[in-house]
Amino acid sequence: MTIREKLEEREKLFLSPYATLSCNSKGRLFFEEECSIRTRFQRDRDRIIHSKAFRRLKHKTQVFLAPEGDHYRTRLTHTLEVSQIARTIARALFLNEDLTEAIALGHDLGHTPFGHMGEDVLDEISKSYGLLGFSHAEQSLRIVDRLENNGKGLNLTYEVRMGILQHSKGQQDFRKCFGSRVCETLEAEVVRFSDVIAYLNHDLDDAIRAGVIREKDIPKKVLDVLGRTHRERINTMVQNLVANSINKDRLVFDSEILDAIEEMRAFLYEKLYVNPHVKSENDKVKLLLTGLFEYFMKNPQKLPQNLSEEENIIIKIRDFLAGMTDRYAIELYENVFIPKPWRFF
Repeated sequence: MTIREKLEEREKLFLSPYATLSCNSKGRLFFEEECSIRTRFQRDRDRIIHSKAFRRLKHKTQVFLAPEGDHYRTRLTHTLEVSQIARTIARALFLNEDLTEAIALGHDLGHTPFGHMGEDVLDEISKSYGLLGFSHAEQSLRIVDRLENNGKGLNLTYEVRMGILQHSKGQQDFRKCFGSRVCETLEAEVVRFSDVIAYLNHDLDDAIRAGVIREKDIPKKVLDVLGRTHRERINTMVQNLVANSINKDRLVFDSEILDAIEEMRAFLYEKLYVNPHVKSENDKVKLLLTGLFEYFMKNPQKLPQNLSEEENIIIKIRDFLAGMTDRYAIELYENVFIPKPWRFF
């Protein structure tokens, strides 16, 4: 018996009846021989961590665009925080921690430069050219299926791919969002909840650090129910979710906790996400990405040669723009549109 087979047997003995066993995976898009050491979901996790798209997350905006300071979150640190929270919950509920971690590490691979600002611009551009729109969740799936590994994709398992695709929640009341199970596996549902726990708490923490929000501005219900510190609020959410979800086929918060989480979300949208100071760069982001898109529409020969063999030039350019880091997009815009002084030697 191989090490992988021993790990698979241990899953059968140890994990919850609601967990997804790696040996029961629906498989990959293309056949591969099994690894003798790692389970299928462990291989997926490793492939995501070693991907170029994962490394680029370190220079992509979470909320604050190119913040001056070492302690503000980026899309990469957000991903790591989601992964840590999700693994804690999955372990406590005896779910498949490897599957949970793989989904968490891959869930935001398709995020654009400049965070949701960039996503909104690419969505607008896509619709103006008759496409259905742009979603970072769908782009994340496109990256692991078609764009990574020189166009070969990562050939991940079905469960990881669907978890990545189904993680997004949009801007809606969390009491409705979490009212029913959405994802195909409970591990994917854990990531979906953990994404919320992570971003609400670390965005509030960053906003306080930046002086955009003062601690005394936080709603009383949030402080009284969830806690008065960053640590307390995360712990309250995780503990409550675990306590209410043991031996169930879905995840559940107490209604009081969920009400406080929704109040926290509504507060952050009002004070942070649509704050004129934070969003002051929106018009510049739109100008930059729209300018680059139009430039490559007129000059497709200027596109890098290592892009996908996508026939639709609009999607090809969109893939290129979506994959950029913040700083690369800014540097490219400057190279294309900003005149440089003539140097005499």
